[in-house]
Amino acid sequence: MIKKILLILSVALFALLFLFGCNKDNKVVLTVKDYFPIRENVRYTYEGSGNEYAAYDVHIDYTSEDRVQQRVNNGGTEVCEVIEIKDGKMTMVFSGGEIYYRENFLDKTEKEDILLMEPLTVGTTWELDDSQVRTITNLEANIETPAGNYQAIEVTTEGSDYKTVDYYAKDVGLVKSVFISGANEVTSTLSKIEENVPFVQQVNFYYPNIDDEKYYYVTKDVTFMTNDITREILAAEYKEALSGNMAKVFSANTQINSLYLGQDDMVYIDLNKAFVTEMNAGSMFEQMILQSVANTFGAYYNAQKVILTIEGQLYESGHIMFKKGQALDVKIDDAIPSS
Repeated sequence: MIKKILLILSVALFALLFLFGCNKDNKVVLTVKDYFPIRENVRYTYEGSGNEYAAYDVHIDYTSEDRVQQRVNNGGTEVCEVIEIKDGKMTMVFSGGEIYYRENFLDKTEKEDILLMEPLTVGTTWELDDSQVRTITNLEANIETPAGNYQAIEVTTEGSDYKTVDYYAKDVGLVKSVFISGANEVTSTLSKIEENVPFVQQVNFYYPNIDDEKYYYVTKDVTFMTNDITREILAAEYKEALSGNMAKVFSANTQINSLYLGQDDMVYIDLNKAFVTEMNAGSMFEQMILQSVANTFGAYYNAQKVILTIEGQLYESGHIMFKKGQALDVKIDDAIPSS
């Protein structure tokens, strides 16, 4: 008897779920999330026409339950964008240009550019902050791309002297964009989707040579998967064994507790105590190690100054003691590439 009741309840629950997921014509009601899935370790490649920067790649830096941070590289610059899928809207909440370092911006909300919103019906219209008008103009646009053929939602944005048309396909995302201004037309079209592809950065790691008192650097291809923590990956790379007379900067137990670019354009790096206790260096060599840290992480963020602390406290060793607010200048002009 109990099994029979449970079976009836299960059937009833399934019927309710199906009912609320369908409209009166028994068609499944799709949501914004269906047209912009949050995925990890994926690279999207777009081919372009009409402009040298119309072609671009997209990597996924970070994701959360309702946000994704994507890195867009068009060959001329890199842009980090955070897109939120929430309350029936797909909204770009952050966009930063010329960000060549990797940092988590998922918590940032600096704008509200609604890219797509429900109800997903022709005629749904909304006005943007700059008085542009964005409208769903087609639900079944047939879009042919090198990556495949899609039936897509068409979203048209009308500006004062231009028009942009974006196409979103179910379970894929953006498959095509067309910008039209007068007789000019610029098109970006999805050409390839690759799974399990890391984001690769070339990073210069600087080291001191106590013999000639000069600084050398090694350029490494550093790979990041989605949601990898940048400071942990960079710390691991800095611990690798070296060849020649270059001295190690990070000991085996050195860890980066925090690493970020401040609003004052200075890099803030906090290390654990092992960095100091395992250094085993005289005052001159210690100064060269600190300079190497400043060069490596300052250059990574394209900054000129670095604030270095230990466990949240001012740097202090048997030879060197920093004052509050004291910064290390980044000095890479005379550094020598390691052969």
